[in-house]
Formats: sequence, C-alpha cells, structure tokens
Amino acid sequence: MRPPVAVQSVQKGAGRMVLGYKGSVISIRDFDRDGILRVLSTAAHMEAEDHYGLLEGRILGTMFLEPSTRTRLSFASAMMKLGGKVLDLGDPELTSFKKGESLSDAIRIVAGYCDVIALRHPWEGAARLAAEIAGRPVINAGDGANQHPTQTFLDLYTIRKVRGQIDGLTVGFVGDLKYGRTVHSLVTALTRFDCRQVFVSPPNLAVPSGLLRELEESGVSYEQSDDLAGVLPELDILYSTRIQQERFPDIIEYERVKGAYRIDRALLESCVVKDSLRIMHPLPRVDELSPDLDDTPYAVYFEQARNGVPVRQALLAMVLGKA
Repeated sequence: MRPPVAVQSVQKGAGRMVLGYKGSVISIRDFDRDGILRVLSTAAHMEAEDHYGLLEGRILGTMFLEPSTRTRLSFASAMMKLGGKVLDLGDPELTSFKKGESLSDAIRIVAGYCDVIALRHPWEGAARLAAEIAGRPVINAGDGANQHPTQTFLDLYTIRKVRGQIDGLTVGFVGDLKYGRTVHSLVTALTRFDCRQVFVSPPNLAVPSGLLRELEESGVSYEQSDDLAGVLPELDILYSTRIQQERFPDIIEYERVKGAYRIDRALLESCVVKDSLRIMHPLPRVDELSPDLDDTPYAVYFEQARNGVPVRQALLAMVLGKA
C-alpha cells in the first residue's frame, strides 16, 4: 500500500503540483508549515510499511564532493528500500573534476544517467545551480555552510517522534551556530512552528545576524547566551553540534574554541534538567557529547540518524511523483 498523496508545491507545472523549488529539495525556505508536515506524514508511512518496488527502474545519482557517512548511506539505503538503484560518483579525486571539469558540466552529464540527483558540495548555492540546469530533480545533501534540508526534515521528524509534537517546545542549540548548516536549516524550519529558540555559543560562533533578523521578522521568541548550564533546565530539546574545523578560515580561531562546550551526565544532573529533555546531534561527534550519555533516556541522536532513511524515502518518492 502506497502512502497518500503528499506533494507540497510552491509552483505549478504541466498541470500537476511539484515539490519545493522546481520539483527539487534545495532549501527548507521553500517549504511552508503544511509542506513540512506533509513530508513528515509521508515519512511516517514509509517507516510503518514496506514500499519496496515503488521506485523500481529509477536511478539515484549521488554526487558527494564533501565527506559524508550518514547522508550518503541513508540516501542509498532509502533508494534501495524503494526498489531503485544507486549510481555513485565516487571519490571526486578520481573523476573529471581533477581534469578541470566544471560543476555545471558534471551535473549535466550525471543527469543524463539517472532520474534524481543527491548533491553535496562545499559551495553555498551549488544545489540551486544544479536544480536550474539538471532537468532532473535535485536534492540538496548540504551546500557549504548554507543549507541541509533533508537533515532538517529528519530532525523535525525525530522531534515529533520523541516529543509527540513540535509546537510549544523550547529548543536549544549549542556549539557552532555560525558555520553549522544543520542549525541554520532547523532554525528556519522551526519558525513555521510555535517554538522558543535558545542559542548557546562562543561569541565568535554565534548565529548569523541575518538568521536572527529572520526570527525577528517571524515573531519568534529567542535568547542568546554563552552559559549552557544556565539555560539547560529550560529546554525540551538540546541540539548539540560539532565545532567544524573544516569551516574555519583560520586554524588559530578553531583551536581557541574547540571543546568549548562538553555535555555529559554529570552536567545534566548538576543542572537538574527536565526528565523529558532529549538531546540531538547531527553527528559525527568529537568530544562535545560524552559517551556516558548514550544509554540514557536523554540521548536520541542514534535514532535521529536512523530516521534519515524513511525521511529520504519520502523525499525521493515525492520528487519522482510517486507519493
């Protein structure tokens, strides 16, 4: 049994509704509240039932020009669980990029071999460029420090699963809030819901001012702090992030802030957090989350990673017009 029709549109084309931007998933900004909820509903159907064969005969082309474990593998798993196949570009060092081929040309070539493209690229805006020229749906698997919309959908899916709702929660973000694309996407997505947001970071890794203006224009209640212990008792969700060395233009700046916030069981006990607090992390972690949290009820980050499969199943089916 297939899930119900769940395609959200910001455009119309050829008499049918299309998902996101030109039938692609590029930015969470392309989705309103109803569109987000439709994706989450479709993901729930994917998780509840076997949909093998839904994308039989279809090919996903994966182009990962930055390192990836969870996103790459969960995309492949999602496509195969739907009966489709995966064509992976592989190591960019072994492709024609080493010969000077442009991203535009590479997109056009790969689009000729598959039905949908999942692209991760270090350049902000690379996915939107790909959507303009591919002639196929493109799913943004992360473009620099900009957006990571499929991660955002699985984050929202996780929040709703572990808390039963999204509205009415206080969501805290801690760590690299300047360069963290998962944070940027989720902060924007939560403006579609009735949530209070709390940001904890060193001053030089604070949320970008443009994103704060977006919150203010949306009427979102938010707080900025550098004191994690001081805000922990207020939180329903704590979203921890890695300090990303690869995003720093200056290694000295990175060395100054790495390890600024470490979350462990002793910290939670000393702060008397809510029993219902749930801790999320897009992974990989380095030293910001202690392994002594892994077997506590607070930790949901491994479940969060697993949720990438049904969410990406939903998005693949939706962009290909099968859900």
